[in-house]
Amino acid sequence: MSTITSIEALEAIYGGLSGLADASVAKVTSHLTAEYRQMIEASPFVALATVGPEGLDCSPRGEPDGVVTIEDDRTVLLPDWRGNNRIDSLRNIVRDPRVSLMFLIPGSATVMRVNGQAVITTDPSVVDRFEIDGKKPRTVIVTTIDEVYFQCARAVMRADLWNPERFHDASALPSAGAMIKAAKAGFDKDTYDREWPERARKTMW
Repeated sequence: MSTITSIEALEAIYGGLSGLADASVAKVTSHLTAEYRQMIEASPFVALATVGPEGLDCSPRGEPDGVVTIEDDRTVLLPDWRGNNRIDSLRNIVRDPRVSLMFLIPGSATVMRVNGQAVITTDPSVVDRFEIDGKKPRTVIVTTIDEVYFQCARAVMRADLWNPERFHDASALPSAGAMIKAAKAGFDKDTYDREWPERARKTMW
């Protein structure tokens, strides 16, 4: 297998800076424009990428009415709702504030990207703003934007991501219990799968 081992070799293949279209550079800003704000506010889903001493983590986050709250043109707030309590992302942020956010918007081929620095807060004036049905997130991730831009739409277009005719039949895929059992012999997958829908419903927030 032939591997690329230098930036020079890589740029020779892709053309370096001369291979960049003007739009690829012009679209990057250090703050949210009105248009970028509109796109991010429409997104119910974001992938949060972090880095720490143990390695990398990429965590899915979602909410029905906008996954983040925009505080100002350089700050977005992401509540940390119920999950599996691994807190991999949070552990990373505490030790290395660098984060990358990738927002998906159902029906749109345009992906929004935010790179920045994050902190975790328990400040009631922030946490209380996200109360749902009497429940609050334990923490909120506050990201200061270093750069924001939209991603080329080709990836979503190639994937035909939002075409319902290409959706998989979930019943034909491995269940969560089956995947856990494959990793841990003797795990009771049937009980897990049977109880999971109700447990998820009761612990969504």
